[in-house]
Amino acid sequence: MKVNQSMYSGQTWKSLSETPGFRTDNAQLVLAFGERHLLETGDFYGQLRLTYPMADIIVNSTSGEIYLDKVHDDSVIVTAIEFEKTRVRAVQIDIQKYTESYQAGETIAQLLDEPDLAALFLISDGSWVNGSELTSALNQCLHRPIPISGGLAGDGDRFERTVVGLNQNPAVGKIVGIAFYGAHLKVGHGSMGGWDVFGPEREVTQSSYNVLYRIDDKPALDLYKEYLGKYTERLPGAALLFPLSMRTTADSEPLVRTILTIDEEARSMTFAGEMPEKALVRFMKANFDRLIDASATAAHTSLSQLNFAPELAILISCVGRKLVLGQRTEEEVEVAREVFGKDAVITGFYSYGEISPLQSNARCELHNQTMTVTVFSEN
Repeated sequence: MKVNQSMYSGQTWKSLSETPGFRTDNAQLVLAFGERHLLETGDFYGQLRLTYPMADIIVNSTSGEIYLDKVHDDSVIVTAIEFEKTRVRAVQIDIQKYTESYQAGETIAQLLDEPDLAALFLISDGSWVNGSELTSALNQCLHRPIPISGGLAGDGDRFERTVVGLNQNPAVGKIVGIAFYGAHLKVGHGSMGGWDVFGPEREVTQSSYNVLYRIDDKPALDLYKEYLGKYTERLPGAALLFPLSMRTTADSEPLVRTILTIDEEARSMTFAGEMPEKALVRFMKANFDRLIDASATAAHTSLSQLNFAPELAILISCVGRKLVLGQRTEEEVEVAREVFGKDAVITGFYSYGEISPLQSNARCELHNQTMTVTVFSEN
């Protein structure tokens, strides 16, 4: 595997790193993670196509760009990859052509599933797509379990719209599936939150997809405000400090769900993921040190599935973590870099949702408020 990285910032391009022997016309895959306004005002796809004539080029908007152990804003980080023994194929789905995200996931599975499929990486619109249904379809429709990871595009802290594109300038409503084929590619993954839970576990008694109306037959927003105490006055912004832990059944692993908006009139809360009725929820609160430690844990977990050092690591962390950590945000990237060492190429972005299994050989899930790591090696 050979990799080239470059950065666009301040209206100029800068070369960041390049593996000896890398050739632009041999690159099969290009990942361009960037700030939405930059992507919408410049022909980034056109520029990249001139440089990488044979590659599948994926461009998506972010809530912050990751390169090595730094977090950037108002930039585009481009990572071009030349695989030596691995075949890569990408497809794009327009969510507007489907009545539900599950059908979009079915189509991606049908288009990319082959006997030697080794891993699947997803970059999806973060505003229009139901990530829970998308991942559920992939889990059920692929013929055998494979590593599935990725994330939902971001839009800073604006939450206006997100854009994604495969071999075109990015647009709203796109989902890109990137498939890797062959026996030589090794993939590891890890995902961890680091939030503290508190209070009793309660049942969702009324909801509609991602809108939560009642918990234990009480208005959800009223109960939430009881727990927030003095932070109630800072809603909806304070909701990022207090996500919910959710288990779909008593036997399920807990998932973290971020609160996007509240509705004072309906006494409801809208989440960045599905909140099904009869699910079990607990309140959570931020613990800065545990959030940073969770990043290191996710990195260690990803490496536990390999028996050698990774060549490429893609870090996808939630915008909620970035807003909560503030000036300490780079610490969660720095600790991951320490785990991987100096030889691994690192890229990634801050997202509106993360896609990863919780454990090795488990189903992939949509997460919020986690650091999700995917590592690759053809070594």
